[in-house]
Amino acid sequence: MAQQLRAIRTRCAILNAAAEVFAQHGYHGASIAQILEKAQVTRGALYFHFASKEQLVQGIFAEQVTEEGFSPPRTYKLQELVDETMTLACRLPKEIMLQAGAKLAMERHLQELTDGGPWEAWAARFASVVVEAKRCGEVYPHVAPEELGRFLVSSWIGAQVVSEVRSQWEDLEQRISSIFAYTLPSVAMPAVFSQLDFRPDRGTRVMAELRAEVQAALVAEPAS
Repeated sequence: MAQQLRAIRTRCAILNAAAEVFAQHGYHGASIAQILEKAQVTRGALYFHFASKEQLVQGIFAEQVTEEGFSPPRTYKLQELVDETMTLACRLPKEIMLQAGAKLAMERHLQELTDGGPWEAWAARFASVVVEAKRCGEVYPHVAPEELGRFLVSSWIGAQVVSEVRSQWEDLEQRISSIFAYTLPSVAMPAVFSQLDFRPDRGTRVMAELRAEVQAALVAEPAS
């Protein structure tokens, strides 16, 4: 068990180090030597977990769509969609793994490593939530979940790129909020739209809620 835990920690250390190096230098500017220095592991340990730079990219892409940061269940599925997107905007400026994924996803040849990279994974995730929203009668009949999922990802990418250049992501939450302000009226049924919260600080508030839930669970957990 101890050996298994060490292997998990080593893998995480390598992946986090690779994310830092890729986020700073991009794929072609990053070297294995830089990653080794940052991770403080041997070359053998790195190649035990990741046989190449391409596999490191695949590992980073796999970390982009995880349960971490997903919102708690809401009355409306559309609110869950908003919350997931807004928490992503909140997390990006703070999490190097997401920053690395965003940078690497802009390189076309790397997306082919994982069948479209994180963009397709997020589009599929968003579409699945819209499917549930449609089943619950929250959206207009004309709404196509897959198309809306792709549209939201495309809008997100544009907002993220412009926000990085203009403000190093400081205004990203505001930009994502604006996307919903102009998109949701043509998607959500009026009675549902009036109940949705997509204010710019929504992601920050949801992340605080998630942290409070984790803390409460730790306090309630009996000592072993």
